[in-house]
Amino acid sequence: MFPGYRVEIVEGNIVMSPVRPFHARTIRLLWNQLEPQLSDEWGIISDVAMPFSDEFELCPDLAVIPAAEESRNLSAYAPDLVEVVIEVVSPSSVRNDYEVKDKRYAAQGIANYLIFDPTKGRCSTLWNPGPDGYLGRDTIPYGKTVTVDTTVGELSFDTDQLPVDPGVSV
Repeated sequence: MFPGYRVEIVEGNIVMSPVRPFHARTIRLLWNQLEPQLSDEWGIISDVAMPFSDEFELCPDLAVIPAAEESRNLSAYAPDLVEVVIEVVSPSSVRNDYEVKDKRYAAQGIANYLIFDPTKGRCSTLWNPGPDGYLGRDTIPYGKTVTVDTTVGELSFDTDQLPVDPGVSV
C-alpha cells in the first residue's frame, strides 16, 4: 500500500515505519537460521497482520505458528496461535518494539519474544509473560550465539553475521 513503509495499528493510531536494508537483511538471516530448527509441526510467518483488538493490529517481523495454520496462507492470524515472536528494531520502531509490543505480546500470553536490534548491536530475549510485560529478560551482544528455550524447542541464533548500523560498536 505504501512502498518502503510498514503499516501497523498501534494504540489506535496508524503507524508507518520506513523499512531499511539492514532490517530486511536481519529478518532474512534470522528466518534462514530459524526454519531448519523447527519441526514439521511449526511454520513461520512474516509481516502478516495479527489483530489484538480495535486499537492493536501488529505485524511481527517473524512469528512461529502451527504449520497447519501457516499453510492456510491468510492475510491475518489470531495472536493466540503464536508461540515465538521476533521483532527487528529500526530507528522509528524503538518504543513500539521495546515497550508497546512487550506489553501487548506478554498480555496475549506469547511465551517468547526476541528483539534483534541493529541500532545497538544486541538481542533481547523476553520470557515469562505477565499482564504488564515479560518478567524475564536477557540482553546478549551481537557476536555471540543467542539460545532460548521455547515451547517449540531450543532455538539458537548466531548473531555474528547480523548487520549493525554504522557507528555502533559491538
